Amino acid sequence: MDVRVLRVFTGPDGSGGNLLGVVHDGPAVPGAAARQRLAAGLGFSETVFVDDPARGQVDIFTPSGRLPFAGHPLVGVARHLRQCGYAADVLRPPAGDVPSWTADGTTWIRARASWAAGRLLRQHALPADVDALPAPPPGDGWLYAWSWQHEPTGRVRARGFPRRGDGIAEDEATGAAAVSLTAALRRDLTIAQGSASRIRTRYEGEYVTLGGGVDSVEVITIGG
Repeated sequence: MDVRVLRVFTGPDGSGGNLLGVVHDGPAVPGAAARQRLAAGLGFSETVFVDDPARGQVDIFTPSGRLPFAGHPLVGVARHLRQCGYAADVLRPPAGDVPSWTADGTTWIRARASWAAGRLLRQHALPADVDALPAPPPGDGWLYAWSWQHEPTGRVRARGFPRRGDGIAEDEATGAAAVSLTAALRRDLTIAQGSASRIRTRYEGEYVTLGGGVDSVEVITIGG
């Protein structure tokens, strides 16, 4: 079984991006328990299992749990499916149907803002204050720390801390948190997250459009 490793939300120069595991043959790993073990063993922020590539049916796991929706895996798997010859016009995670498309080298998805609820959004005065935070900051629960880089143009500096106790001290780039921040601020954003990643969003009321660059890294063969 092969696991494709992608970098999702790459920066303008192609650097950065959050690592994602993609199991193209999802049915080869049946059952939530087996998928959870594989996701924990891989240790990426998320691993996505493709159960039906033609229909876009996918299943998403962190190292410690299953997610009904997550932006970083869906942007990445949309790009992957297109590279494999599938339309990927609609992805179907457990949360519901997620439209997807590409434009000018960017892969986009559109999701309900309510799917990204549950993260604490904490504003800081300066980008330097965000940069100075330890990984992770003290406390419990998912934290998205952010500051304006240039408010008139919607440029944001952010860092994401799952604080789940599963080995992910900091998320390099987080789609769901970007959706949540966009909905809270009610405006389009360009987010510089982590060490060198970039996330682009568009505010559309109850929906948020989310996009970024995706690059392939390697293929890991498991078993055999």
